[in-house]
Amino acid sequence: MLKIDSSAMEQECFWYRLTYIEVVFVCKGKASYCSVMAASAKQALEKHSENENWTVVMPRRGKKRIHSRRHNTPEAEQQPWIPTELESDPEREAKLKQKMEFCIKKVENSRFYQNFLEQVENPEILDSFQRVLGFELKMPMVIYGIGSIESYETPRFQLSLAILMKRKFDWIGDIEIFDPILSATESRVLEFLGCSVLSVNEQGRRRATKPTLFYMPHCEAGLYNNLLQVNWELELLNHIVLFGNSFEMYEFFSEIKNSIAVESTRHILAARKFADEYVIKTASDDYFAAFHDSSWHFFSPALDTELLLVKK
Repeated sequence: MLKIDSSAMEQECFWYRLTYIEVVFVCKGKASYCSVMAASAKQALEKHSENENWTVVMPRRGKKRIHSRRHNTPEAEQQPWIPTELESDPEREAKLKQKMEFCIKKVENSRFYQNFLEQVENPEILDSFQRVLGFELKMPMVIYGIGSIESYETPRFQLSLAILMKRKFDWIGDIEIFDPILSATESRVLEFLGCSVLSVNEQGRRRATKPTLFYMPHCEAGLYNNLLQVNWELELLNHIVLFGNSFEMYEFFSEIKNSIAVESTRHILAARKFADEYVIKTASDDYFAAFHDSSWHFFSPALDTELLLVKK
């Protein structure tokens, strides 16, 4: 199990979550980001440590290559999926429903949620949503990488916010959700809460042929990159609203030598020049782990030349 060493913090080192199976450890004189990146690593472990392996990549002399899977076509990446357990457990199901009801109420009554609503209803951001909607009445919400809502509170907070948004705004349509670690019990509870669990692992590669809200809190960089890559056209990008990790933070870390794999963030970094980003305010420590470094992203490329990727 990967642990965050307090002595590393004292040496002004920080963690950064790159993909499901990679954490890059970088030593630089950026003490102010230590606590944020430590929380990122902790959040990543919390959501996926039971199911996936982690590797610490230490700075070395010369170039260090971080290997990532290459993606070909959307069809090649999509695979049929069934939960790891085939049957739901009624007792666990009842307990999880209670946990979710508690979390939804807690988030709904929080100062964090009030700040969140004020931000969404801000004329500038609301205009951005309306621009994406166009003449459509609703936009569906697609949730990727939510994590285990049975095992951890952080994914429950994240899911609670999505459900509250659906209840609050009549322009948010049906909710579809997927994470490969979901159990049959969790899937049943998600359906009870009004979500449809996808039977195919799309790897984030869904084409936004209509206005779509992609809700992807604290996903790995490769998943955001997949989403952008498969939608790398003027019309499709203009159909996307993305809630997820701050692209500005990815840009910051891209400037640190050997900090991230170029392939897994090429489209993220290229999208920065035509993306409007609005940072989510966490307001209290209760919601920091679930929503720190999260932002709304709206994409509005106007010319094909803006979609030319810079080779590095």
